[in-house]
Amino acid sequence: MSGKPKLHYFNGRGRMEPIRWLLAAAGVEFEECFLETKDDLTKLQKDGSLLFQQVPMVEIDGMKMVQTRAILNYIATKYNLYGKDLKERALIDMYVEAAMDLNELLMTHPFQPADKKEEHFATMLDKATNRYFPVYEKVLKDHGQDFLVGNRFSRVDVQLLEILLMAEEFKPDILAKFPLLQSFKARISNIPTIKKFLQPGSQRKSLPQEKDVSKVMKIFY
Repeated sequence: MSGKPKLHYFNGRGRMEPIRWLLAAAGVEFEECFLETKDDLTKLQKDGSLLFQQVPMVEIDGMKMVQTRAILNYIATKYNLYGKDLKERALIDMYVEAAMDLNELLMTHPFQPADKKEEHFATMLDKATNRYFPVYEKVLKDHGQDFLVGNRFSRVDVQLLEILLMAEEFKPDILAKFPLLQSFKARISNIPTIKKFLQPGSQRKSLPQEKDVSKVMKIFY
């Protein structure tokens, strides 16, 4: 049996993508088992692999872990990406939770009904540029360090970079008013493990297209 973590999800971003990012940033190789049909999901549900009957699910260290945040917390702790003490962890958690809120907006945009997409897009950009990005810009300005917490690479740097790049896919100049976030993006993108993950042919997934949306809907609904 391979010692690599095994990721069970559809062949796309969704809630598994932050997990892929964090494993890649930690330099951990992983395998993927893609759900192609609704039957694939039903099989996992019936054989008891999914504690709450839903994916993502990650097989790691003899466990079948579900719930995205629980999986991310475990990986971050295991690979020393969760701060040096309780206070740093609290900061990381606050910044990550906000990032995950924004990620939810970005991730779900391709799945919005046609008559809701324009409104959703406006909300998404408004919250990114007026609620979330100004906070991270201020954090970087106030402490003047390379990383968001403790001047040490942590999970929040990984997850924020993922979101910055995703936001730029929707609006290429979205970081125009945030010079420190632009520098942060360049700096974190050059960390060797992340640079490797950003190369073509990696296990990073692309922005969903209409055909991908249709396939996912058939698996889950």
